[in-house]
Amino acid sequence: MMKEQIAKKTQSSFFAPLYLGVVLLAANGEISAQDNFDTQAVPNQAGKDYSFTETVVESVTGDVYSEPSNWQDLTYSNLFSEGWNKPRASPPNGSGGAPRQGWLNAYDGVFYRLGIAVFGWQHGLNGDGYTGDLVNYTPLSQRFEIQTDIPMVSNGGGAGRESQTNLGDLKITPRVILSESKDVTQSFNLTFRAPTGNSFNGNNVASITPQYQFWANAWKGLVVRGGAGFTIPYSGDITKSGARTTFDANLAVGYYMTPHDFTPFGDMVWYLSTNVSQPIDNRAKNSGTFVSLTPGFRSHLGQNWYLLGAVEIPVTNPQPYDYQVLGGIMKVF
Repeated sequence: MMKEQIAKKTQSSFFAPLYLGVVLLAANGEISAQDNFDTQAVPNQAGKDYSFTETVVESVTGDVYSEPSNWQDLTYSNLFSEGWNKPRASPPNGSGGAPRQGWLNAYDGVFYRLGIAVFGWQHGLNGDGYTGDLVNYTPLSQRFEIQTDIPMVSNGGGAGRESQTNLGDLKITPRVILSESKDVTQSFNLTFRAPTGNSFNGNNVASITPQYQFWANAWKGLVVRGGAGFTIPYSGDITKSGARTTFDANLAVGYYMTPHDFTPFGDMVWYLSTNVSQPIDNRAKNSGTFVSLTPGFRSHLGQNWYLLGAVEIPVTNPQPYDYQVLGGIMKVF
C-alpha cells in the first residue's frame, strides 16, 4: 500500500478534533505544496551521469526528498532513454497541492520508498479469518522499483471447517513509470506470485498480474487514482484454492484536508476505493462479478510515520465475506 513526499521534521500533537475542524474551515481545503519540502537544499545533480551501482545505491539510501529540482518529467516518448540512469527523486505535489501517497486497497500509480505492515480481519459468512503482510517499496531509479509483499500469516476456514493458520503466497512486483508530470503519474506493474502458502486458505497459487495504474491531482486536495489489469494463475493448487483468471479494475477518489505538519492528523485524507474482479475463464460454473467498496483514511503521525485504515464491503453476490477491516502502520524512508 501502499516515502512519497518530502521529509520534514514534525512535532506531534494530541487528539484535538475541534481544533482540526477550525483549521479545515480556515484553510478551506487548501494544501500548500511547500509544506512538503525540506528547506535544506542539496546540490542539484540532475545533469550528472550515474553508473548502475550509483543509481541504485543513491535511490535506496540517498536523500530523495530535499531537492525537488532533481526530479524530471518522464514521458512515453523517452520511456527507454530517460530515468533509468538517474537516482529516484521524489516528485513535487500535484497542482492542487496533494502529495503522492498510497492508500489501503487502492492502486498505487506512483513510486514510494517505504515499508508498511498491514493487518486484515475478515468477518466471513462461515467464519472469520485474518491476514498479516509486510510490504516494501524499493525504488532503484526514477523509472524502476521493486515492490515486495511478504505474507506473514493467513488464517481462515469456512463451510464447517476449522480454521487454519498458514503462510501466504509471496509476491514480487517490478514497477515501471510510463510517464510522470506534476499532475499525473502512470505506471505499469507485473506481479509474480509464488505458491508459498496453503490452498486451505486460498493460496499455493503461482500467477502473473500485468496491471496499468495511474494517479492524478489537478485541483486542490482531490486525488483520483486507479487502473486495470489481469490475474492469470498458471500453476499450484489452482482447483483447491479456487483461483480464477480475472479481469481486475480499481477506481479511488480521495480528498486531502490538512497540511503535512498537522500531526497526528497531518496529510489527513479520506477516500473511497471501488474494486472490480470479473472471472474470464471456464474453471467454474459461477462467473459472477465481484465488486467491493472501501472507505478509508490515512494520517501522518509525525517523523514520517503514518496510520492507515479502511473497511472493504462486498456489494455483489455471492459474497466471499461480509466485510474486511484493514489497518496499517507505515514508515517512509
